[in-house]
Amino acid sequence: MYQTTSMLTKESAPLTRKWVLVDAAGQPLGRLASKIAYVLQGKHRSSWTPHVDSGDYVVVINSKNISLTGNKMEQKKYYRHSGYPGSLREFTAKEVLETHPNRVIQNAVRLMLPKSKLGRSMLSKMKIYEDSEHPHQAQQPQILSDK
Repeated sequence: MYQTTSMLTKESAPLTRKWVLVDAAGQPLGRLASKIAYVLQGKHRSSWTPHVDSGDYVVVINSKNISLTGNKMEQKKYYRHSGYPGSLREFTAKEVLETHPNRVIQNAVRLMLPKSKLGRSMLSKMKIYEDSEHPHQAQQPQILSDK
């Protein structure tokens, strides 16, 4: 029986999470969601490991001005089911953007994160707002640069 000393003596440094501001106005949904998921997972850090939540907080503004390419406004469908028979509801992306524009971005990012407790904790670090106003000015969020 042997022990690996790198695993036993390795001490993790305290993680300092940053706040990132993303303006969704005019950006395609999928590309925006992949950038947000990348930051939420912490893959932009050199200390990224798959089993640790090392991502930053993300503040998304102007979610009602998101762009969908092609005919996705009429063709993309969102479904909701209460669990009762016959209660499946179908909505187009246009209907969802008019009523709840935050759900479009949240759903796209959620599907790009791990499907586990870790993914749900990553998703809770994302704050989405319809307009350009948000209550996170005290955290001094940095604007996400395009890569």
